[in-house]
Amino acid sequence: MALFDIIAGFVNAQVLMALIELRILQHLQWGPLSSDFLADRCAVPSDRMHILLQAGAGLGLLRRRRDGRFDLSLRGASLLGVPGLPAMILHHRALYSDLADPVAFLRNGKGTELAQFWPYVFGADGAKDPQVTATYSDLMADSQVLVAEDVLRMVSLSGVKRLMDVGGGTGAFLAAVGTAHPALQMDLFDLPAVLAGADRRLAQAGLSERVRLHPGSFRDDPLPKGADAVSLIRVLYDHDDSTVTHLLQSVHASLQAGGRLIIAEPMSGGATPNRATDVYYAIYTMAMQTGRTRSPEEIAALLAATGYTNICIKTGFRPFVTSVVTAIRA
Repeated sequence: MALFDIIAGFVNAQVLMALIELRILQHLQWGPLSSDFLADRCAVPSDRMHILLQAGAGLGLLRRRRDGRFDLSLRGASLLGVPGLPAMILHHRALYSDLADPVAFLRNGKGTELAQFWPYVFGADGAKDPQVTATYSDLMADSQVLVAEDVLRMVSLSGVKRLMDVGGGTGAFLAAVGTAHPALQMDLFDLPAVLAGADRRLAQAGLSERVRLHPGSFRDDPLPKGADAVSLIRVLYDHDDSTVTHLLQSVHASLQAGGRLIIAEPMSGGATPNRATDVYYAIYTMAMQTGRTRSPEEIAALLAATGYTNICIKTGFRPFVTSVVTAIRA
């Protein structure tokens, strides 16, 4: 059965995307509906809609009732309840397109669609189109909710007076941190085009007066000084080792002596390969062309080589969401 699940994985993903794009889950959140009704509503032939709904029930996202109608399962309702998750699922069309010929992808891997979807990883020049920038900023911000929850469970910010989030997008992580720590002062550093959307998000969270915005590129510009903790939330795996080493050096230079660095992102299982991170994230970051999914031990080695001490690895209870590595500037 496990082998069949692997083989059927691509078809399962297409069924999931069809359910989302046709808004089947949204229609069913108000109660059970027949396949004929949904076929008419979604302009899909009735026999094909029935197959889709059966498949959705087979995936555990829907339930087939005794009268033949379908409604939402707990899993399907949960999917709707995670901010940004449907949009995150739909953008995988770019990855599936890149993997249509997996051997060609592994031998070449140039000019991928996914790299065009995330142009910011190439630096400030890649984030000039306002519409493209807004698309990936919103997607990243919505998906930060679960990451922030897990990081705040694993990392204590007790004693921290000022936290700087580098590469923090429109401030979704800082919004969660600021709510949990009302006395904390914060800084947000990211590309100018990305920070354009931060004011609204921070204002809605009531944090405008507590967060200073610093436009810049960590590839080219020095980081502001004054923070006693710096967070890199889902940043390292977007970049190659040379860029990551430069970033870690910049953070080291900006931190006060004894200041803390918090790195959070999905990480490879290393010597114990993990299905979520060593299959999904490793291939995903390869398709982005600029980064790779590292194990906590690899990140720790980069930190030690850059002069950090007291390096601590915290494996997340949901590693597909994030794990954490912390360190101290000696």
